[in-house]
Amino acid sequence: MKQIYFLLVLLVCAGMYGCGPKGADASRGEIRPPAQRSFRAEIPYGMVYIPGGSFLMGQTDQDVTFAQITQNKQVTIAPFFMDQTEITNAQYKMFVTWVRDSIAITNYLNDDSYYIKPKGAAANAQATHKYIDWNKVSRNPIWRNAKGKVNPNLGKLQGMFYQGDDRVFDRDEVDVRLLKYNYSTLILRDAANYRNDKTKKRSDFILRDTVPVYPDTLCWLGDFSYAANEPMVQGYFSHPAYRNYPVVGVTWRQARAFNIWRSRYNDAYKDKIGQSKSHRQPYSLPNEGEFEYAARGGRIGTDYPWGGPYIKNAKGCLMANFKPGRGNYTDDGGTYTVNVRSYFPNDYGLYNMAGNVAEWTSSTFDESAPSFVHDLAPTYSVEAKATDPEVLKRKVVKGGSWKDIGYFLQNSSRTFEYQDSAKSYIGFRCVSSFLGRDIKDRR
Repeated sequence: MKQIYFLLVLLVCAGMYGCGPKGADASRGEIRPPAQRSFRAEIPYGMVYIPGGSFLMGQTDQDVTFAQITQNKQVTIAPFFMDQTEITNAQYKMFVTWVRDSIAITNYLNDDSYYIKPKGAAANAQATHKYIDWNKVSRNPIWRNAKGKVNPNLGKLQGMFYQGDDRVFDRDEVDVRLLKYNYSTLILRDAANYRNDKTKKRSDFILRDTVPVYPDTLCWLGDFSYAANEPMVQGYFSHPAYRNYPVVGVTWRQARAFNIWRSRYNDAYKDKIGQSKSHRQPYSLPNEGEFEYAARGGRIGTDYPWGGPYIKNAKGCLMANFKPGRGNYTDDGGTYTVNVRSYFPNDYGLYNMAGNVAEWTSSTFDESAPSFVHDLAPTYSVEAKATDPEVLKRKVVKGGSWKDIGYFLQNSSRTFEYQDSAKSYIGFRCVSSFLGRDIKDRR
């Protein structure tokens, strides 16, 4: 009888305490997360690792413009990844092509063979949303004629071409005004500012935007009065000779849309290889502090990314693509922009952090921002709406361009452009956050 009673007690105890993990350590009552493989950040393709550190942000030379908008301030930047070069025409064209093909498949072809055919439980989700099978699109291009045959999609795609009097020589050309990217993103800064406001919902902090994605190729004529830049209008974005040149004619809003698309494009690959969603980091534009810190390449008190204070090396060769002297644009090797891997990279391995094209940042421009931003990861950012004053739509532009004089190539030089403006001398590159401890501190 005693043995039966003892057995019942054991069963009760097992019922009360037997829900934890099995094994020798399960009986201690400690909080023990499931065993996981340790996470190690990988450097994204085309990017370089920028170690965290502190630097003196602001001018290192005299303020020749007397603008007083680059006050010195010691700040600290966390480690991050940054594109080694400016985004090229070829890279941006992937975005444009993706948008074009998405619109063609969803709005014009009405062909279910271009969608993924789900199996099992995924079939229920497919009923509400179809996902394009991009592997099939790459194997069977939508716009190309098969060998010896006429493209069977041509009749269905006529609605995407210019119509009537807009046609030139009766050619089928895609109407680029139709190429728009719809996206939504959570504006975390707004969510933080109103986190105690009980009247706000999560949807109040979600930005939903529709952005035309095709670059403004006419900016080559619009930016310069009485300049014969028609060849750049006709060929810069479309001709293969410029595929590895920096994309221009892209607004700040288009650059942000590209980053959101790039994040989604990368996520699709991570889904394919089964990587956890918690291990992914989105792409974005660098803020002003990140750009200046990366441009300095770890050097202290230098004027230019290659050091300073001179814009030529010991052999008399110019170190960047800009407007030398009184306007000898070809003296540096390029009349307009040049290949994104031209000249020597700085000590972080970054090309053309000064010259070639100026670059968008995520920061909003304010003359007094250096005096009030935090000294840890400093930035000033405003999510300007269409109805907001124009002064809130100014975005910081860094690095100087092929048409600028040497002063604007300095690390500390800062200027602005409006977020809806497209210029023939402004491009961009992307950054991605680094998670975990700084690589240089690992043992």
